[in-house]
Amino acid sequence: MQIVPMNLDEAILRHLSRLDITEQGDLLELLRRDGFDLTLSTLSRHMKKLGVRKEEGRYRRAAPALAPSHPYTLQKIPPTLLILKTTPGYAQAMALALDQAGLPALAGTLAGDDTIFAAPVSANMLDRLEIEVRERLLRGL
Repeated sequence: MQIVPMNLDEAILRHLSRLDITEQGDLLELLRRDGFDLTLSTLSRHMKKLGVRKEEGRYRRAAPALAPSHPYTLQKIPPTLLILKTTPGYAQAMALALDQAGLPALAGTLAGDDTIFAAPVSANMLDRLEIEVRERLLRGL
């Protein structure tokens, strides 16, 4: 088995964001090509945890899962770090949504299970990044 630079949840979300996947078996095959050795039941459990559902014939992360019903805290750590804490299991999907949102002040994110580290493009953009992230969170990403 090859060494994979991302975890299973990140790989699932990456594939779902890039492809129209209509069958879990197709996603399972893509993940196996990425080096993940798992069963369909394991994949189903991960998809449930991530809030992935079949909508309009394809699997996608359900938007309500990122709505404000999941509490979060946002802490600015000068000079170049914004920390977002959320419900366990949601950080990776939220980080992916932030990365794909095209926020001008965001250089990138790093996510764990319930924590996101967000970095501004420069130290003087930290305040702007905080505003942009708060605005996105209020809209449900």
